[in-house]
Parts: sequence; structure tokens; C-alpha cells
Amino acid sequence: MEFFEPTMLLVLALVAFLAGFIDAVAGGGGMLTVPALLSLGLPPHIALGTNKLAATFASSTAAFTYYRKKLFKPQCWGRAFAATLTGAIIGTLVVDLISTQWLEKILPLIILAAAIYTVWHKTPANVHNESPQPCPTLHKKQYAQGLTLGFYDGVAGPGTGAFWTVSSMALYRLNILLASGLAKAMNFTSNFTSLITFAILGHIDWLLGLTMGVCLMAGAFVGAHSAIRFGAKFIRPVFVTVVSILAVKLAYQAWFVNL
Repeated sequence: MEFFEPTMLLVLALVAFLAGFIDAVAGGGGMLTVPALLSLGLPPHIALGTNKLAATFASSTAAFTYYRKKLFKPQCWGRAFAATLTGAIIGTLVVDLISTQWLEKILPLIILAAAIYTVWHKTPANVHNESPQPCPTLHKKQYAQGLTLGFYDGVAGPGTGAFWTVSSMALYRLNILLASGLAKAMNFTSNFTSLITFAILGHIDWLLGLTMGVCLMAGAFVGAHSAIRFGAKFIRPVFVTVVSILAVKLAYQAWFVNL
């Protein structure tokens, strides 16, 4: 077990809190925590596994908060749960069998497109924040969405929550608050699936991951309540800002770092 300087742990705790807040509101918190873990000198696979442990805490907190506020109805999304679980398992199993270089090149463009879509797309003015009814009309779309995004989270991960939010707005005509609630529940599903795989492989620093997890939970709690209280006027600018920064960061890493 490695020991780290108290100052470094304090900085990591603050980063984790901020990441939990951002992830609960807009998604993309992993783009803060993974680089922070790598900066401690952890091997990449240990950093990813440890991040999954911490991220599972955050996503579970945010998902439960949205559920408790009746902004997410599990009974409407059973097929999405099953598809996401299946996709995450497949993605995690094949991650070492494929080249991710092409994904690193195209990912910034996809994320930037999500930000542009959010700016220009007018979401439904659902004052009562109720999921579309009846639930069965959503079933076919859930399979494709769950498998695709579950697979992506198993293979890569950055921006999964943001992708869930923007695709749910487009597919189901949800407002951004309901889409965020769905995103957190499904992100928790794929996070937990990947966590189990990393744990089996022994790629987790448990003490560091649990410490970060507590801070992420605190940030997620504050972020989810802030999003619910202030609604779309608060979520939209945070979402657009986060995904734009995410796109620029990934583009720089993919296209310029190794020049």
C-alpha cells in the first residue's frame, strides 16, 4: 500500500468533491479524477480501476437523489438497465482486444457535437418533470441506447454521463433535468459493472478509491440537489461548459501531445 503526502491527498479530495459536483449536474467528472490519480504516479490501469470505485460512489449518490425526488422512475427503464449492464460487460471484456487510437481522435468531435446540440436544441417545457407515458413506448430505443453507451463506458468512459443526458433528451423528449436523472442511474449501472471487473483483475487501490469516493459522494450530493433546485437554467450552462472543456482537453491530448 502506497502512502502519499497529506497535501497531495487534500488536493485530491478537493478535486474529487468538485468532480462529484460536476458529474451530478452534467457528467464528465472522470476527466478531473483520472488525471489527478495519474499525477500521483499510479499506473494507468490502477488509476482507471480506482477511479471506477470512486465514481460508483458518486453516481449511486446522484442516482438515489434524483430517484428520491421522483425525477427518475426505475419501472420505466428496466430494458435500459439490462442493455447497459450487457454493453458494459462486453465493452470491458473487449477493451484489451481493440485499438483505441481511432476513438481518441473522434471522441472530442462527438463530445463537442453534444455541447452544440444542447445549445441549439429546445428541450420540452415539462413543468411537472414527469417521464413520458406509457412506459412501453420507450422500450425499443432503450436497447440500442443502453448497449451503445454501456459498451462505450466499458471501453473508454469519458463523457458517458453527458452522452446519456443529451441522447435521452433527443430520444425521449425529456427535459434536461429528467435526462440528467436517467443519466445518473445508467452511469451507476455501467460504473458498477466495470468496478466488478477491475476488482477481479486486482486493478484497484482500495484505500485511495474509498477516500476519493467519500469526497465524490459529498460533491454529488450537493450537485444533484443544486441541479434539482435550480433546474434547467442551472444545468444547461454547466453542461455546455463541461462538455466543451472535455472536448478541447481530449482533442489536445489526442492530436497535439505526441507531435
